[in-house]
Amino acid sequence: MSNDDYIYDEATGEWRPASEVAAAAEAAKPQARDASGNLLADGDAVTLIKDLKVKGTSQTLKQGTVIRSIRLTDDPELIDCRHDTIKGLVLRTEFVRKK
Repeated sequence: MSNDDYIYDEATGEWRPASEVAAAAEAAKPQARDASGNLLADGDAVTLIKDLKVKGTSQTLKQGTVIRSIRLTDDPELIDCRHDTIKGLVLRTEFVRKK
């Protein structure tokens, strides 16, 4: 084995396997959750839980509208999605529920 397979953990003073350190970093990453606390993933379908006015347009997305194929962003409170009439739509996770 080479030294590249281990990473020194300054907090514990131990050498830890690199795969273990990478898994711990992935687990510590904030996760996107809907209004009910359900975990969201890329490709999920969500339903709006309230009417939302869309900035820059005169449109309002109604409660119960289903948004398919969401994409998670770097911010766990925002999801990127598409609607039939609105391209490049970004919604806050507090206004959606996983379908």
